[in-house]
Amino acid sequence: MFAELAFPVFEKSIEDYHQFDDVNQPIANPYEKGSIEHLLYAKNWVDTVQWHYEDIIRDPQIDPVAALVLKRKIDASNQVRTDMVEYIDSYFLDKYKNVQVKPNAKINTESPAWAMDRLSILALKIYHMQEEATRPDASADHRAKCQAKLDVLLEQKQDMFTSISQLIEDIENGDKFMKVYKQMKMYNDEELNPVLYQNKK
Repeated sequence: MFAELAFPVFEKSIEDYHQFDDVNQPIANPYEKGSIEHLLYAKNWVDTVQWHYEDIIRDPQIDPVAALVLKRKIDASNQVRTDMVEYIDSYFLDKYKNVQVKPNAKINTESPAWAMDRLSILALKIYHMQEEATRPDASADHRAKCQAKLDVLLEQKQDMFTSISQLIEDIENGDKFMKVYKQMKMYNDEELNPVLYQNKK
């Protein structure tokens, strides 16, 4: 059950980040380098830092120069996030490379790693909604509304566990096949973003 393996790793990353709650703190990955857990922890760490970048940049009092610097950090973080999803998909491609795909096998709309990306973000939503549902200085109404949202997120977690397990089982059995497309992001590429390549002239 890959999702059930991954989720506690995501929770560990989130808990470790919030010991200091500082976007500049260095990662201290506790898992063995080269293991899938190491990769999953690193993936969620990027997501967690970016979550807090997104909070900071919405500060109405933020200095415009600082906001621009932060926007570029978010762009760079998005690229790292995409790269890490592709690394995780490489793990699945290698793991199931010898599976005999059935003639009537179907393709899924998202790869296992992009499903894991959604699960990583869901772990962050659950953590922060739990904070809001138990925040001592919030009103009872606020806490109740956040608890209702948390209940939905926890239901979604179980549904994602089921759907990810079904997807991976289908791949293992040859009922579905993986086809991974590189994201080909254009906005960071000096050859593809017209604002960047026109400024090079």
